[in-house]
Amino acid sequence: MGVYLLLVVGVATALTDAAAACPAWPACGSGWAVPTTGDGWLAFGHRLVAVTVGVAVLTVSVLAWRIDTRRRVKLALGVALGLYPAQAGLGAVVATTGGTETTSAIHLLAGMTIFGSLLAALTWRLEAETGDPDDVPAGEPEPSEPLDPGERPPVPSDPVAKAKATLFAYFRLMKPRLMWLLCLVAAAAMALAGGSGLTPRTVAATLAGGALAIGASGTFNHILERDIDRRMARTSDRPLATDLVPLRNAVAFGLLLTGLSVGLFWTVNLLTAVLGVVAILFYSVIYTLVLKPNTVQNTVLGGAAGALPALIGWAAVTGSIGAGGLLLAGFIFCWTPAHFYSLALAYKDDYERGGFPMMPVVYGETATRRHILWYFGATLLAGAVLAAVAPLGWLYVVTAVGLGSVFLWFVIRLHYEQSEAAAFRSFHASNAYLGTVLLAIVVEGLVL
Repeated sequence: MGVYLLLVVGVATALTDAAAACPAWPACGSGWAVPTTGDGWLAFGHRLVAVTVGVAVLTVSVLAWRIDTRRRVKLALGVALGLYPAQAGLGAVVATTGGTETTSAIHLLAGMTIFGSLLAALTWRLEAETGDPDDVPAGEPEPSEPLDPGERPPVPSDPVAKAKATLFAYFRLMKPRLMWLLCLVAAAAMALAGGSGLTPRTVAATLAGGALAIGASGTFNHILERDIDRRMARTSDRPLATDLVPLRNAVAFGLLLTGLSVGLFWTVNLLTAVLGVVAILFYSVIYTLVLKPNTVQNTVLGGAAGALPALIGWAAVTGSIGAGGLLLAGFIFCWTPAHFYSLALAYKDDYERGGFPMMPVVYGETATRRHILWYFGATLLAGAVLAAVAPLGWLYVVTAVGLGSVFLWFVIRLHYEQSEAAAFRSFHASNAYLGTVLLAIVVEGLVL
């Protein structure tokens, strides 16, 4: 995380041109003179942190070579240690000469490589220390029989209680817990796009249409998985699994939400409406019917469903699909597996009863924890690239590094504790990380 701090601070320094206030090396003036301006101290502070982090990288590498560590861990640390001085030297060249787009790109790529090497070393070290190579299940999961109806919550017989339960059931059909985060993705995309297209009417129509689109997708997901839901403990109380909502009513409700959603998107522009339809169809059909029951990569490929709100938000403001929207979508796409693999670990037995080929069901818990770390790293690197292209500042930097550290801590604890509670903590930490980072993007785009 120290290397990642250097990475995103270096990006922010380049974007604010703070390096121009400290054009000498290693200090800001002739000899060892200290800086005299705020930007100068910013650039000089970046160099001081680089020295501290460099000592940490050297210390970790020496310790790894002295203890009984896997060869690939040593190799990964060797790559990081070997690149670090070259990265520092390239930083000196950029600071003293101003650099070019090519040298800046190489500087960023080298930093990302160092971060990736350290993450690989951490992943392999944790796997060697906490993993179980024999936990790989044998064969594909076989769906279980539906739970006994007596184990499912009964439908209330009292008319008033049944009416209340039915109203709440329609609310549950929309999967409201997904709404706030996905709407925040669209809001962040709109804030990044900015410009004259960012009007209160556009924001309101896009977010309302997005919430209804999520509701429609959730409703169709309930409809298509109603039989599977009856096999799983965590879903056996869903409205269609308990027959609280009739099937035809749920279909009509989903179609109504779809029509309202697309209609609101249409008032913004045609591209937003088209992307809204694609998002509903992708989650309802491609993810629910094709990916989720048939491939272990369902969560990875299904990440496109969560990424589409970024394109919708960008298109709502600009009328096009631009680089900023695509980069934010890529950031969400990388985050999704790290997020849902924790949930898959917590509900491993349930997913196995449902017959879903989730990662821990097919490849085991050790492999799943490894993939969480890989996708965690991919998420942070995607966030660094986003910061390098989009006009993001210090609020984003502090949030990305601070909440990223918390996220990583809970992922590491998951490796050691290997419990349902640890999996849920990792899951909630990923939510907190993404939500706070997206909120920082919104604040910087609209306020700062």
